[in-house]
Amino acid sequence: MKLKNIPKLKHTSSDQFFLIAGPCAIESEDMALRIADHIYNLTEKLKIPFIFKGSFRKANRTRLDSFTGIGDLKALKILKKVSKTFNVPTLTDIHDCNDASIAADFVDIIQIPAFLVRQTELIIAAAKTGKVINLKKGQFMSPESMKYAVNKVKETGNKNVMITERGSMFGYKDIVVDFRGIPKMKKYAPVVLDATHSLQKPNQDTGITGGNPKMIETIARGGIVNNVDGLFIETHFEPTIAKSDGANMLKLNKMDELLANLTAIRKTVKNLK
Repeated sequence: MKLKNIPKLKHTSSDQFFLIAGPCAIESEDMALRIADHIYNLTEKLKIPFIFKGSFRKANRTRLDSFTGIGDLKALKILKKVSKTFNVPTLTDIHDCNDASIAADFVDIIQIPAFLVRQTELIIAAAKTGKVINLKKGQFMSPESMKYAVNKVKETGNKNVMITERGSMFGYKDIVVDFRGIPKMKKYAPVVLDATHSLQKPNQDTGITGGNPKMIETIARGGIVNNVDGLFIETHFEPTIAKSDGANMLKLNKMDELLANLTAIRKTVKNLK
C-alpha cells in the first residue's frame, strides 16, 4: 500500500511516520472536533501525515453496562464532519459484515478489530468496499500468520491493506510487544504500532480494562527505532472522564512533546540508513 492511496492524507512525501490518532469512541461532536483540532495543528507543524480515528460503536465490551456508543449514524456523521472540517482521512472499526458498506459511506479506512481478524467473511466484506483496510493483529496470533489475513484482502482485488501490531497476550491480564514481529509483517504490508492498546491490562476483576499510559512513549520509541510505518495512539483531553478505555489513553496535552520527541528519533534513525 502506498500512503498516497489514502484520500486526503498530507505530507506523504516526507520521511515521517504517519499517525492514526483520536479517541477510543465518538462521544459527541464537540469532543471529536476538539481532539481533532489539537492533533491536526500539531501534525501540520511537524509534517506528520494524520488519520483521525474513532469507533462509532464499541461492540466488544466486558460488562453489559459498559458504554457502546451514541448511535451508529450519529457517530458516523461526526466522523465525516471531522474529515470535511480538517480535510483529513478518518478511520473506524467494524464488527459485522453489515457494518462494512455502512461505514464505507462515511470513512476512508475500515479497521478490523484484533479479536475478529480471523473472521473471513468480515474481512472480505470490508475489502470489497474498496476502502483502505487496517487489520489489527490478534493478541493470539503470530506475526507470520497475519500474512493470511492480508491475503484475504488482496485476493478480493483490494491492495490497500495495512497491519497494526497491538501486542500479544502474556498470561491472563497483560500484553507485551515483541518488536521482532515488525520486520516480519512489513514483508506483507505496511505496519503500524498501536502504542496504547499494547499497554492494555484486559479482563481485570472490576470488568474494566486497565492500562499503563506512562509507558506509551517507551512503546512508541521502540516502534520508531524498529522502522514502523505508522503509529496508532488513542487520546482524550481528559481520559479520566472518557466513556471507553480511558485507562489506556494518552492525555491530549501530552501529545505535543511525545510527537516532537518521536520526530527527532525518526530523523536520527533515517540518517543512520
